[in-house]
Amino acid sequence: MLQDYKDIEYIVVDGASTDGTRKILQKYQNQISSCVSESDKGIYDAMNNGIGLATGEIIGILNSDDVYAYNKVISDVAALLMADDLDAVYGDLAYVDRKYAGNVVRYWQAGQYRPNAFYYGWVPPHPTFFCRKSVFERYGGFNTKYKTAADFELMLRFIEKHRITLGYIPKVLVRMRTGGRANTVRGVIEGNREIIAAFSANGLRLPLQFFWRKPFLKFGQLLKRPAKREYAV
Repeated sequence: MLQDYKDIEYIVVDGASTDGTRKILQKYQNQISSCVSESDKGIYDAMNNGIGLATGEIIGILNSDDVYAYNKVISDVAALLMADDLDAVYGDLAYVDRKYAGNVVRYWQAGQYRPNAFYYGWVPPHPTFFCRKSVFERYGGFNTKYKTAADFELMLRFIEKHRITLGYIPKVLVRMRTGGRANTVRGVIEGNREIIAAFSANGLRLPLQFFWRKPFLKFGQLLKRPAKREYAV
C-alpha cells in the first residue's frame, strides 16, 4: 500500500529470479533508490545486503508476500521513534489467505514487551520490526548460519541481550500471506533447533517452559481478530 510518508528510500534485493520480477521492477525504476538482482546465500543474506545499501536512519524489511496494512504505517513508526528517541518499534501482524488478502486467518497481537519476555516464548512479528541502522552497525546484522530463525536470533540479540529501547504500536502494521518454510513441520523442527542455538550463542539460558508457552501463544493468535479500527487509513 502506498505510504503517505515522503522520505522513503526503496531498496529491492532480488535473488536473480527468473519469474519476471525484474521486468516488473523496471516499471518502477524511477521510484526505487537501489535495485539488486543477483544470486545470494539465502533470504537473510539478501536482507543484510539491503541493510548495507540503505542510507536512511530507519530500516524496515518487507518480504515479497507482505504488504503494509494502511498508508500511514511508516508515518506512525517514524513519529513514535522520534518522539521517544527509541532504537526500534514494532506492531501487530495479520496472517492472510494467500489468494485473498482480505481474509485474516491468524492475528498476531504482539503486546508490550516486558524484560525477559523472550524466555517465555514471546517475540515481536519480524515484518513489523523497524530498527535504526545504527543498531545494526553496533550489534551486527542477520547471522546467515541460521536458515529459519535468523530473524528471531537478531531480535533476541538486540532486545534481550543488548536491551535496545523499544516501542509498540497496537495496530496491525503488516498483512502477511500464509505459507513459507517456517510454517512446515520440517521448518518448525529446524526453527526450534536454531532457537536453542540462538540462546546459547548469545549467552542466554533457555528455560524449559519456552517450548510449551510458545505453541500456547500461537494458539491464542488463532482465536483473536483485529478491531476494524486497526485497519483504518
